[in-house]
Amino acid sequence: MKVFLEEAREELKRADHLIYVSLKYTRTVDVIKSVIDRLISCIDFVIDKLLDHAIDKKLISEKPANIGLKSNALKKAYGDVVAEMVSLYTLLRKASRAEYKKSSEYRRHVTMTAMTDEGIFTMDIDKAKELFFKVKQFVEDAEKLIGGGEEEES
Repeated sequence: MKVFLEEAREELKRADHLIYVSLKYTRTVDVIKSVIDRLISCIDFVIDKLLDHAIDKKLISEKPANIGLKSNALKKAYGDVVAEMVSLYTLLRKASRAEYKKSSEYRRHVTMTAMTDEGIFTMDIDKAKELFFKVKQFVEDAEKLIGGGEEEES
C-alpha cells in the first residue's frame, strides 16, 4: 500500500532531471517540451490511481477510458480538491499537441510558445519549475488522499 504512485514519482524524477540538469546545459525548447510531456505523464498516473481509489470507495461506478470523461469523473468524485490540476492537465495536453514556436534558444530565457484554443501558452525555465512544484504537490496530496502518504522504510 506504500507504493501507490511509484510511476508518478519516477516521472517527477525525470522531469526534475530535465529541469535542473538538461535545461541548465542545453537550453532548448525540445527539453521544455519533454518536461511538459513528463508532467502530463505524471498527472495521468495520478488520475488513474485516484479513479481506482474512487471506485474502491464507491464514489464512482466505473473508470472511463476517455480522458475527458476521466476528468469529469475525477471532479465528480473529489470536487475542488482536483479541479485545478485537471484544468492544468488539460492545458498541458493541448500545449503539447499544438504547434509551437521557439525563441531565445541556447539562452537563459528559452521559451516555447504554443497556440491553443484557450489562447497563447508560453513555457520558459521559470514556469517549468513552477509547474513542476505544483505537480509534485499534487502527487503528495493524492498520496495523502489515497492513504499511501506514509514514508517508506529504507
